[in-house]
Amino acid sequence: MISVRKQTNFGIGYPTNEKKFWIIDCLSRYCHIFAPRKDIFLLKKQQTVYMAFPKSLSIPSLILSILLLTTTITNKVSAQDGKSLFSQNCASCHAINKKLVGPALAGVEDRWPDKAKLHSWIKNNAAFLKTGDPYANNLYNEYGKTAMNIFTQLSDKDIDAILGYVSTAAKASSAMPAAGAVDPNAAKGEESDNSLLFGILTLVLAVIALVLLQVNSNLKKLADVKEGIRSAEPVPFWKNKAYIAIVVVLLFISGGYMTTRGAISYGRTKNYQPVQPIYYSHKVHAGVNQINCQYCHIGVYQGKQATIPSVNICMNCHMAINEYKGAKIYNEENEEVNGTAEIKKLYKYAGFEEGKPWDATKAQPIEWVRIHNLPDHVYFNHAQHVKVGQVACQTCHGEIQKMGEVKQFAELSMGWCVNCHRETKVQFKDNGFYSIYEKYHADLKSGKIDSTRGVTVEMIGGTECQKCHY
Repeated sequence: MISVRKQTNFGIGYPTNEKKFWIIDCLSRYCHIFAPRKDIFLLKKQQTVYMAFPKSLSIPSLILSILLLTTTITNKVSAQDGKSLFSQNCASCHAINKKLVGPALAGVEDRWPDKAKLHSWIKNNAAFLKTGDPYANNLYNEYGKTAMNIFTQLSDKDIDAILGYVSTAAKASSAMPAAGAVDPNAAKGEESDNSLLFGILTLVLAVIALVLLQVNSNLKKLADVKEGIRSAEPVPFWKNKAYIAIVVVLLFISGGYMTTRGAISYGRTKNYQPVQPIYYSHKVHAGVNQINCQYCHIGVYQGKQATIPSVNICMNCHMAINEYKGAKIYNEENEEVNGTAEIKKLYKYAGFEEGKPWDATKAQPIEWVRIHNLPDHVYFNHAQHVKVGQVACQTCHGEIQKMGEVKQFAELSMGWCVNCHRETKVQFKDNGFYSIYEKYHADLKSGKIDSTRGVTVEMIGGTECQKCHY
């Protein structure tokens, strides 16, 4: 590896070998290196970026590289700003190539006769309508006189960045065909149930063992006959008391085991996965799009219930996202799910017609099928675990970000919860909820409590009956 001695802003670095390199120190967090030569290497350290050129590089080439670097950085930042500004200010009502609440934005600069008017319209459409501009008023009437938000905080440079992004995105979408979808479930991460396979293998091995025993018995008989030894007549299997006793004991053990297992699991619904009225994929939302769980389940930090999201929470995004363009989705029967059709089901519950303003008073609740359901005599508080205990959702719900339709991951039995309380460390560090446990803090500092094991939930009373049953 070549190590470089850094100098201030611009200078010469000397590697450990005898070759010398020109060094350009770029402190910008948006710095992107233009490297036209294969023998250029790049080193990064935190926010500082170094670009090294062989010393044989001529001064004109170096200047040209710097100019190209500056152009690349400027274009990249502008494109990033345009996309970011579009997402923050426009995406809730506009798409590039289709109508949403407002018109599609592809070709918007061509439709407006004057760019200055377009800027004025974007900044304050209400004020611009008063000028009597015919195009603006026709557009306002075409979309049901729905007022656009006012964006006086946007500068002309910001608007140009948005328009540049729209133009680039429109050209890219028209030039590039839709990419072929990849089956995300082609190799499912879930472990398959091999119980049937193990059962068949056990049966086959048992049959082979019986056959070998019979062969051994016949060979012994042949050997006895050859040596002139008379053997007793074999007792039939159904009359052999030893065999009968073994079968009875095995039946008793297996029957007792199955009865006990059934009694223990009565009322438990591990792996329960009902069909929901809308195929909602956590893999798409929480996995691919990385939507935080708390955006939809708003009660998880505040109270006992995590809460099921209402229709208006779904519509916050799906007023703009009315078509699914991601990878193909498959249900548990390996049947392809039409994501766009599932969005239309949401619109039916919401009473939403595309291209028209949404009247939220027409929305009807979605009748989701409950999956996780503890007995009435058990108290469980989401906020106590997620907010105070800083327990991740996946601890109880499994890798929810990889699930299509949700299923119950854990048994949620008393033993399961108690074992978790015995093994889980309390998050004492930077957690004001546990500041009153002064003795434990002192014991951790003095070494009386092993810091690697920490303080478990059990140590602060997490296995007392009254914690969950009162």
